[in-house]
Amino acid sequence: RIWSLVENPSCEGPDSNPSHYYFRINKNKVYYVSESLVKRAANGTRNNLISLGTCIGKYTHGCSFHLTVQSLSLLAANAKHKVWLKPTSKMAFLYGNHVLKSGLGRITENSAPGDGVVVFSISDVPLGFGISTKSTQDCRKLDPNGIVVLHQADIGEYLRMEDEL
Repeated sequence: RIWSLVENPSCEGPDSNPSHYYFRINKNKVYYVSESLVKRAANGTRNNLISLGTCIGKYTHGCSFHLTVQSLSLLAANAKHKVWLKPTSKMAFLYGNHVLKSGLGRITENSAPGDGVVVFSISDVPLGFGISTKSTQDCRKLDPNGIVVLHQADIGEYLRMEDEL
């Protein structure tokens, strides 16, 4: 799956020749950036570079990697495990709450506990991502107040973190 991200043809910039995408690290952040943008950014000094492409995650002081909500478009396009929410629970998820069984519209087959899942609205709009707590079979017999997906990130973070951005 990672190769489909790297070999994704890009036609941006002054030259219309297709190029590939790369993962680049600047300071403690990982960026997903096209080859043409990397070439243009090489003209400046690295110390003056603030951002490059799409920030998909960052390394913490403990050297663990955390995905950011900006990676949602990449995750949604390549997700193996997906969850769709009912319209009544969409706002609860966007406020940072976990997904309950009562708000679950659909779930992909063969998901296991601990799998990363992308959360969609019922109309296939990616809302965020999280970690599943139950398998697909266990979700069927779970009580309505049981947690199905642990919240990791959602598109509502842009509004909640407005002061920090």
